[in-house]
Amino acid sequence: MGTAIAKQDRIGARVPHEVYETLCHAAELTGATVNQFLVQSALKEALAVIEREEVIRLTPRDWSWLIGLMDNPPKHNAKLKVAITNYQKAKQDDAATSFSWQP
Repeated sequence: MGTAIAKQDRIGARVPHEVYETLCHAAELTGATVNQFLVQSALKEALAVIEREEVIRLTPRDWSWLIGLMDNPPKHNAKLKVAITNYQKAKQDDAATSFSWQP
């Protein structure tokens, strides 16, 4: 049984000398190499951005309100009925295009 080698990609960046010196100093203070420091810092920030943009956080009150709406949705008003009709028509008009989204 062979060992699997993880694929690694390379990232390079050109920075002003002052930025490089700051990064070197910070890496040294944490006991990491500059590359380790850059990857750890960039990954931490990337994960924070992804969570901020993709995760919806609700208070317990808002969660209860949302669940209540899903369990007992309000009756369709005139504007919603028009929007549903327009959506269904747009789906039919786009059926022959390369973009076929199915909810």
